[in-house]
Amino acid sequence: MKILQLCLKPPLPARDGGCIAMNNITQGLLQAGHRVKVLTIFTHKHDLNPELMPADYLESTEIEGVFIDTKLNAVDAYSSIITSDSYNISRFFSTDFDIRLAKLLRKEDFDIIHLESLFMTPYVSTIRRLCTTPIVLRSHNIEYVIWEKIAAGTKNPIRRFYLNYLTRKLKQYELSMLNGVSGIASISDEDRRRMLALGMKKPIRTIPFGINLADYPFESNAHSELALFHLGAMDWGPNLEGILWFLKSIWPRVHEKYPDLKLYLAGRNMSDEIKRLNFPNVVVVGEVEHAIQFMQSKAIMVVPLLSAGGIRVKIIEGLALGRAVISTTLGAEGLDCEDRKNIMLADRPDEWLKAVDELMTNPALVESLGSQGRTHATAQFDNGEITDELVNFYKELRKG
Repeated sequence: MKILQLCLKPPLPARDGGCIAMNNITQGLLQAGHRVKVLTIFTHKHDLNPELMPADYLESTEIEGVFIDTKLNAVDAYSSIITSDSYNISRFFSTDFDIRLAKLLRKEDFDIIHLESLFMTPYVSTIRRLCTTPIVLRSHNIEYVIWEKIAAGTKNPIRRFYLNYLTRKLKQYELSMLNGVSGIASISDEDRRRMLALGMKKPIRTIPFGINLADYPFESNAHSELALFHLGAMDWGPNLEGILWFLKSIWPRVHEKYPDLKLYLAGRNMSDEIKRLNFPNVVVVGEVEHAIQFMQSKAIMVVPLLSAGGIRVKIIEGLALGRAVISTTLGAEGLDCEDRKNIMLADRPDEWLKAVDELMTNPALVESLGSQGRTHATAQFDNGEITDELVNFYKELRKG
């Protein structure tokens, strides 16, 4: 099959979960013998750097990019109120990208057009105008749900009012687009059920995030520092929200009981607010060059996620590497993990303290969680098998 993959940011370098998820789809399809053309947006936050991409990737994908300025713009934001557009989405529309896409579709035929996230759906009308190729939306999250929770947690009344307005517009847009594509590849069963409840009428298939297990060597936690760590992009609202909550509501109690225990915070675009808090034994690492090596060096991953849907890529990576993972129930949603078997689940501060307590006083549990986590990742998230599921979904949509 010949697939056109439209990406909201360059898949490589794979610096965050979204990039990893997109790249693993590309690599899975290529390894299965399919042809993939990548056309991507790049921005001030996610630049296109061909020199950082392997030569075989550049050759096989013929990756092209169009720059879009997605920075928040007061004039555009105000205009969206007048025009009733969703500003969350309209920031990702570019006439230049639309023109390049149209030229490509006039020149080449594709079997499937694969959209990475809701933010690529502004180009559906152009695709529909120029071809009848089935369009698959790869849904990474139900976007408006994230914004609902962010708005609910905003204290400033003016900001909260505006965020609620953006959320309503985003929800209207998202619901319309769910039925505007040929089919949806949902990243989790939970998101699939939510979409069906919202009135999704087009075919929808759960296609979870996949990893190439060979890229994640399993190592015993006995060789790692007995420390907590979090790895995630801090310019993504739910990550920042969760870590600030953890630092303020949980870490002081953990530190009081285990004064020698360290918490390492890693990820690009580390928040100045986190740096200013200066909690004891919290090491702000920032962006790491080798994420896998960083994760291997610490024993316990923490994922205090309070909002967002989909699947957390970093948890799957942590499980594959044999780390002991503590997560909120929401953070572990869609992973089919079992509490105290292959993951530790905690939502309230007292539950988090208890989970840390169990791991600090029971090294055998740290080892067991790591071993069982690797087994679970192997059984559930092998990229080859997941690619086969995606291709079968493509074939069904083409027949339909």
